[in-house]
Amino acid sequence: MSRKKRLRVILTNILLFGLLFGLVSLNKEILRPSLSDIPIVKPTLGCFPNFIAAYIIGLFFVNGALMMEPMHSRLLVYLGALFVFVVLTAEELRPMWGASTHYDVLDIVASGVGALLAVFTYELAVIRRKRASVCASSESEP
Repeated sequence: MSRKKRLRVILTNILLFGLLFGLVSLNKEILRPSLSDIPIVKPTLGCFPNFIAAYIIGLFFVNGALMMEPMHSRLLVYLGALFVFVVLTAEELRPMWGASTHYDVLDIVASGVGALLAVFTYELAVIRRKRASVCASSESEP
């Protein structure tokens, strides 16, 4: 990977980390306190940090994989998403960093959905890239 691509991956991941921090803080400080009295919203907002953490941290791997050779990029994304899911599940079962205060199966489900969505995002990006290259090559042919 060239230096320019590496810098792009690093900067994008820093931006994603900031987005993750901002969304989790927004949920904790504003959304949960103001919407906690609505029965269906309370569990949704409770699971949101796990979902968004799994998705955005999964996107860290997607971001790097899209800059790599296609041969190994899929493996990186799938293993990265699995790793994120396992770490978030372990945190839910046995809190290590204080992110979880009590066990909730919905948090584990939300982590799984977020990790799967990151994989799905990668697959969509690969399909779009293939279509773009096919369109570009068909337009260049006389």
